[in-house]
Amino acid sequence: MTKLADKTTEVIPSQGYKLEEQELSQLLLQLNDWQIDQSTPEQQLVHGFKFRNFSEALGFTNQIGELAEQADHHPSIQLEWGKVTVRWWTHKIGGLHINDFILAARTDQAFEEKGQ
Repeated sequence: MTKLADKTTEVIPSQGYKLEEQELSQLLLQLNDWQIDQSTPEQQLVHGFKFRNFSEALGFTNQIGELAEQADHHPSIQLEWGKVTVRWWTHKIGGLHINDFILAARTDQAFEEKGQ
């Protein structure tokens, strides 16, 4: 089975496919401590990453920005001293798409590579 982070993101049509609850649950199991935030108008994947200082958090933020640019799919990123909170969702469909899970997995991979 292909790792989620190794999958190719899809081009999303304007009436793109939102994932069903069962699919969401199965994909969530493949991520490290991500949650589905349902308090917003659209479901979002959210995860907070901890760092030793602001500089490390900033470097990770920039790394996720590059990842987002490469995929042409952009998250909300909140940078604080020693913490970065990343939220992935698909604006075009107002919810979660497979691309969000792929990029969350790549975010996990980037964090693990930093040795945090």
